[in-house]
Amino acid sequence: MKFKLSTLFILVFVLFSCKKEEQNRAAETKKDIKKREIIFSNIDKGWVFNAKPINSTSQANKSSWNEWRLFLTELEQKPKKTIGAFQKKAAELSKKVMDLNTNIPIDFDKPPIKSRISTLTTKVRMLDLYIHLDNIPDQKVIVLVGEINEELVSLQNQMDKIVQKSKIPLEEGESELMKMLDTARAIPNVKPDPNLPRVE
Repeated sequence: MKFKLSTLFILVFVLFSCKKEEQNRAAETKKDIKKREIIFSNIDKGWVFNAKPINSTSQANKSSWNEWRLFLTELEQKPKKTIGAFQKKAAELSKKVMDLNTNIPIDFDKPPIKSRISTLTTKVRMLDLYIHLDNIPDQKVIVLVGEINEELVSLQNQMDKIVQKSKIPLEEGESELMKMLDTARAIPNVKPDPNLPRVE
């Protein structure tokens, strides 16, 4: 009789503990769903890129520089519905921003442009990294979106600055001076070999 009673007691205890564990799991799942909804909502509100060209130079580059146009077009299209859509978009943006370095127009193939593209690439890749984490830091994602917008403005202003500088006419003799300052064209500073015969 004692054996049956103890077996019944253990069986009831196991059933109640399983039910309690199931309730805990259901509560954790609800919390996780609620947290994901909040993260999605925050990212959805903060995912606003200024993909429109801010000056005529940037607009002209949009038509002539294919990689720039594709990157801006990708920025304009906002994902919808799920975090997975934002993750796919971030991965695609990461690919497009890497392509900017491969085919820079000759006029803009200069260190100031390259450094700004490099900074922009770093920010976009960080965005891609953060949004693919299991526990997405939504506030960091939102801050990065703002920083990417700042880098876009900086890059476009630098492109415009280069175009404006190229429009300034050279003064008389300035082109010869620039040639003289070019170290690649300079006469090498080599001491003559004393063993060679000299013509006087």
